[in-house]
Amino acid sequence: MVHQMKALSLLVIDTLELLATFFLLKSTIKPNNRLLDIFKVNPLERNWLLASALGFGVLILLVFLTSIVVDGLYGIKDVNNLILKEMLVRSDISKGACITVYCIITPILEEMVYRGFMLASLASTMNWKQAVVISAAVFSAAHLSGENFLQLFVIGCILGCSYCGTGNLSSSILIHSLYNAFTLIVTFLS
Repeated sequence: MVHQMKALSLLVIDTLELLATFFLLKSTIKPNNRLLDIFKVNPLERNWLLASALGFGVLILLVFLTSIVVDGLYGIKDVNNLILKEMLVRSDISKGACITVYCIITPILEEMVYRGFMLASLASTMNWKQAVVISAAVFSAAHLSGENFLQLFVIGCILGCSYCGTGNLSSSILIHSLYNAFTLIVTFLS
């Protein structure tokens, strides 16, 4: 029961964060733009589904390689997040809440903030590659995980390149969702 309550409170808090982010972005966006334009697909841009597939493949490869480096520095961990593991195995309610939060709400929220807002703002004042590196570093630091910083930085770079390459958030949201689903599966099976 405790894990169900933790999972449901996580779901409620993340949903409120998402709604607050929508509100803040909508209230600060330039009057001639619409908030949902960051999801608009431009037919002249690259295929975002293909970019998502390629981005996810590259992401898994690079995270695997950086895991080898991190494991060498910190040692191999059995389970990355014991609390998450407990929530995934306790009940269907907590499992469903975790999947909703990690695979839907969090990717939308983080991609709107770190790519749709921060990266887009930085890229308007500097080279897009520099903007990707800065937004990826902030994304990684915001997760407050020293031992996962390198992997999170790589993830932020891949998501940033995907956003810059396609011109919309759909690709980076899909890659982020797939990666989070992959980590949930690995955590559940470990």
